Amino acid sequence: MFTVIGPVLWSACFLVALVSAVLAGRSRRAMVVGRVAVGVLMLVGGAVFNLVQLLLGNDYSGFADPSPFGWVTDAWEAVVPAHHVVLIGLLVLFEATVGVLVLSGGRRTQFGYAAAIAFHALLWLFGWFEAVYVVLVLPALVLLLRAERRAGRRAAAAVPDRPEVVPADGGLPRPRAG
Repeated sequence: MFTVIGPVLWSACFLVALVSAVLAGRSRRAMVVGRVAVGVLMLVGGAVFNLVQLLLGNDYSGFADPSPFGWVTDAWEAVVPAHHVVLIGLLVLFEATVGVLVLSGGRRTQFGYAAAIAFHALLWLFGWFEAVYVVLVLPALVLLLRAERRAGRRAAAAVPDRPEVVPADGGLPRPRAG
Protein backbone atom coordinates (compact mmCIF):
# COMPACT_ATOMS: atom_id res chain seq x y z
CA MET A 1 0.00 0.00 0.00
CA PHE A 2 1.49 3.31 -1.10
CA THR A 3 1.22 6.43 1.02
CA VAL A 4 2.66 9.83 0.32
CA ILE A 5 4.06 10.14 3.86
CA GLY A 6 7.15 8.01 3.17
CA PRO A 7 8.38 9.88 0.09
CA VAL A 8 7.62 13.27 1.69
CA LEU A 9 9.54 12.39 4.88
CA TRP A 10 12.42 10.88 2.89
CA SER A 11 12.59 13.93 0.59
CA ALA A 12 12.42 16.38 3.49
CA CYS A 13 15.23 14.62 5.39
CA PHE A 14 17.32 14.38 2.23
CA LEU A 15 16.88 18.08 1.34
CA VAL A 16 17.53 19.26 4.90
CA ALA A 17 20.68 17.11 5.05
CA LEU A 18 21.84 18.51 1.71
CA VAL A 19 21.38 22.16 2.72
CA SER A 20 22.80 21.55 6.20
CA ALA A 21 25.87 19.87 4.73
CA VAL A 22 26.68 22.98 2.70
CA LEU A 23 26.42 25.17 5.82
CA ALA A 24 27.85 22.73 8.39
CA GLY A 25 31.45 23.88 7.96
CA ARG A 26 30.51 27.35 9.22
CA SER A 27 27.59 26.67 11.52
CA ARG A 28 27.34 24.29 14.46
CA ARG A 29 23.55 24.54 14.25
CA ALA A 30 23.61 23.40 10.60
CA MET A 31 25.91 20.53 11.58
CA VAL A 32 23.46 19.38 14.26
CA VAL A 33 20.44 19.83 11.97
CA GLY A 34 22.24 17.74 9.32
CA ARG A 35 22.99 15.10 11.94
CA VAL A 36 19.31 14.88 12.88
CA ALA A 37 18.20 14.78 9.23
CA VAL A 38 20.61 11.94 8.36
CA GLY A 39 19.78 10.07 11.56
CA VAL A 40 16.04 10.26 10.88
CA LEU A 41 16.62 9.36 7.23
CA MET A 42 18.51 6.20 8.25
CA LEU A 43 16.12 5.29 11.08
CA VAL A 44 12.76 6.10 9.53
CA GLY A 45 13.46 6.29 5.79
CA GLY A 46 15.64 3.21 5.97
CA ALA A 47 15.11 0.91 8.95
CA VAL A 48 11.43 1.54 9.67
CA PHE A 49 10.49 1.57 5.97
CA ASN A 50 12.23 -1.76 5.33
CA LEU A 51 10.78 -3.27 8.51
CA VAL A 52 7.28 -2.31 7.38
CA GLN A 53 7.99 -3.83 3.97
CA LEU A 54 9.03 -7.07 5.67
CA LEU A 55 5.92 -7.09 7.83
CA LEU A 56 3.77 -6.55 4.73
CA GLY A 57 5.36 -9.62 3.13
CA ASN A 58 7.56 -7.92 0.52
CA ASP A 59 10.29 -10.38 -0.47
CA TYR A 60 12.22 -7.70 -2.40
CA SER A 61 12.06 -9.68 -5.62
CA GLY A 62 12.59 -7.28 -8.50
CA PHE A 63 14.37 -4.63 -6.42
CA ALA A 64 17.56 -4.99 -8.48
CA ASP A 65 15.77 -5.17 -11.85
CA PRO A 66 16.66 -1.55 -12.78
CA SER A 67 20.38 -2.30 -12.34
CA PRO A 68 22.42 -1.76 -15.50
CA PHE A 69 24.47 -4.81 -14.52
CA GLY A 70 22.98 -8.23 -15.15
CA TRP A 71 25.16 -9.83 -12.51
CA VAL A 72 23.64 -7.55 -9.83
CA THR A 73 20.10 -8.50 -10.84
CA ASP A 74 20.96 -12.19 -11.14
CA ALA A 75 22.79 -12.33 -7.82
CA TRP A 76 20.01 -10.41 -6.06
CA GLU A 77 17.26 -12.68 -7.41
CA ALA A 78 19.28 -15.81 -6.59
CA VAL A 79 19.90 -14.85 -2.97
CA VAL A 80 17.64 -12.17 -1.48
CA PRO A 81 14.02 -13.24 -2.13
CA ALA A 82 14.64 -16.73 -0.75
CA HIS A 83 16.25 -15.33 2.41
CA HIS A 84 14.61 -11.91 2.58
CA VAL A 85 13.60 -12.11 6.24
CA VAL A 86 17.19 -12.64 7.39
CA LEU A 87 18.91 -10.40 4.85
CA ILE A 88 16.49 -7.48 4.97
CA GLY A 89 16.34 -7.97 8.74
CA LEU A 90 20.10 -7.43 8.81
CA LEU A 91 19.65 -4.37 6.60
CA VAL A 92 17.09 -3.00 9.07
CA LEU A 93 19.49 -3.63 11.95
CA PHE A 94 22.34 -1.94 10.07
CA GLU A 95 20.28 1.13 9.11
CA ALA A 96 18.94 1.49 12.65
CA THR A 97 22.44 1.20 14.10
CA VAL A 98 23.79 3.80 11.67
CA GLY A 99 20.90 6.14 12.49
CA VAL A 100 21.49 5.84 16.24
CA LEU A 101 25.25 6.33 15.78
CA VAL A 102 24.74 9.44 13.67
CA LEU A 103 22.37 10.92 16.26
CA SER A 104 24.57 10.08 19.26
CA GLY A 105 27.28 12.72 18.76
CA GLY A 106 31.06 12.69 18.99
CA ARG A 107 33.11 9.90 17.48
CA ARG A 108 30.04 7.69 17.24
CA THR A 109 28.52 10.21 14.82
CA GLN A 110 31.70 10.15 12.75
CA PHE A 111 31.62 6.34 12.66
CA GLY A 112 27.93 6.43 11.72
CA TYR A 113 28.65 8.82 8.85
CA ALA A 114 31.48 6.58 7.63
CA ALA A 115 29.09 3.60 7.64
CA ALA A 116 26.42 5.64 5.83
CA ILE A 117 28.98 6.69 3.21
CA ALA A 118 30.04 3.08 2.64
CA PHE A 119 26.41 1.96 2.38
CA HIS A 120 25.43 4.72 -0.04
CA ALA A 121 28.56 4.24 -2.13
CA LEU A 122 27.21 0.83 -3.19
CA LEU A 123 23.62 1.87 -3.93
CA TRP A 124 24.40 3.12 -7.43
CA LEU A 125 24.63 -0.50 -8.55
CA PHE A 126 20.85 -0.85 -8.27
CA GLY A 127 19.70 1.56 -10.97
CA TRP A 128 19.53 5.07 -12.34
CA PHE A 129 17.38 6.50 -9.51
CA GLU A 130 19.80 5.21 -6.91
CA ALA A 131 22.76 6.51 -8.96
CA VAL A 132 21.30 10.04 -9.04
CA TYR A 133 20.54 9.86 -5.32
CA VAL A 134 24.10 8.69 -4.58
CA VAL A 135 25.63 11.52 -6.63
CA LEU A 136 23.67 13.99 -4.49
CA VAL A 137 23.87 12.37 -1.06
CA LEU A 138 27.52 11.26 -0.94
CA PRO A 139 28.96 14.80 -1.05
CA ALA A 140 26.49 15.83 1.66
CA LEU A 141 27.53 12.93 3.89
CA VAL A 142 31.21 13.67 3.31
CA LEU A 143 30.71 17.37 4.16
CA LEU A 144 28.80 16.47 7.32
CA LEU A 145 31.51 14.00 8.34
CA ARG A 146 34.17 16.65 7.72
CA ALA A 147 32.27 19.18 9.84
CA GLU A 148 31.95 16.65 12.67
CA ARG A 149 35.65 15.80 12.51
CA ARG A 150 36.63 19.48 12.60
CA ALA A 151 34.27 20.15 15.50
CA GLY A 152 35.77 17.18 17.34
CA ARG A 153 39.31 18.47 16.80
CA ARG A 154 38.31 21.96 17.98
CA ALA A 155 36.72 20.51 21.11
CA ALA A 156 39.79 18.36 21.81
CA ALA A 157 42.10 21.36 21.37
CA ALA A 158 40.03 23.41 23.80
CA VAL A 159 40.37 20.81 26.57
CA PRO A 160 43.76 20.79 28.31
CA ASP A 161 45.61 17.48 28.49
CA ARG A 162 45.49 17.54 32.26
CA PRO A 163 43.38 19.56 34.63
CA GLU A 164 44.85 22.78 35.87
CA VAL A 165 46.09 22.41 39.42
CA VAL A 166 45.38 25.42 41.56
CA PRO A 167 47.93 25.94 44.33
CA ALA A 168 46.70 25.75 47.91
CA ASP A 169 47.06 29.52 48.27
CA GLY A 170 44.74 30.01 45.29
CA GLY A 171 47.57 31.21 43.09
CA LEU A 172 47.57 34.65 44.68
CA PRO A 173 50.84 36.54 44.86
CA ARG A 174 52.54 36.40 48.25
CA PRO A 175 53.23 39.65 50.02
CA ARG A 176 56.90 40.58 50.16
CA ALA A 177 58.55 40.49 53.47
CA GLY A 178 60.25 43.52 54.54
